[in-house]
Amino acid sequence: MTTAQPVPPSRADMEARFAAILSGSQSRDEVDRWATRTMLDLEGVEVDQAVWWALGIFTGIDLRHGPKEPYLHDDAQVDEWLTQFRERCGIIG
Repeated sequence: MTTAQPVPPSRADMEARFAAILSGSQSRDEVDRWATRTMLDLEGVEVDQAVWWALGIFTGIDLRHGPKEPYLHDDAQVDEWLTQFRERCGIIG
């Protein structure tokens, strides 16, 4: 019996994660853990370059300057990454 190969998230899934962080409907910690787990699961699987780039952004999106300190990357930076993601997908630019 063979194990099914994991299916990478779609570009729409990635855009939804950016939006969830910005709206506060999903915590940065949740997105970081999801992205880290997803990247490990996808080892050896062909993944869309824009999706892989966004996964890399999401790993570490919950980093802070220190305990109870602001995030290293604020919401304005996350919004800029969303714009860059869209450009990578050919949606804008």
